[in-house]
Amino acid sequence: MAKAPRDRLPKLGQALEAAFFEASDPHPYFELRRSEEAAEARLADASGITDRALLARLAGEGVRAETLAALMLIPLVQVGWADGKMDARERAAILSGAESTGIDPKSPSYRLLRLWLEDRPAPDLMQLWGEFIGALCEQLTDHERQQLRRNLLGRARSVTESARALLGLVDPVSREEARVLEELARAFER
Repeated sequence: MAKAPRDRLPKLGQALEAAFFEASDPHPYFELRRSEEAAEARLADASGITDRALLARLAGEGVRAETLAALMLIPLVQVGWADGKMDARERAAILSGAESTGIDPKSPSYRLLRLWLEDRPAPDLMQLWGEFIGALCEQLTDHERQQLRRNLLGRARSVTESARALLGLVDPVSREEARVLEELARAFER
């Protein structure tokens, strides 16, 4: 038997799945589709990303909602700890800013953010974040990469600006915070 060209394999696999599920019981096939849609919805909830194509792509790459939530929160934490310290007012302002950008205070993401604002995460977390972003960006188109960058860094900047406004600070972003945001942005340029 001749081998099928590699690019035909995914299409053949989809056709085989469809034929199998239709022949046996249509419910599992549709349940599988619903679970894929549910995965995209969980990614949207965890990240605030609204671009359905990007969400589908991330889900297709195996990115789980928990992973995306961490990807979204780590920049907030890094910017929050930019000056090396975190006082109670700054912590409260960052949490309020996070709420204003759509992070639900009852969500696991919010609870994780609170923990990371109490106790600064180990430096290797940021390195791992950068490595994950770099590897993920290798799988994305340039448009998808830029979309993800805008979402991740846009939320971090928005939370920072909101927190500084709540603290009564004039500059929307401090020098230290701008340096961290630039460092975060470099992860997308690999």
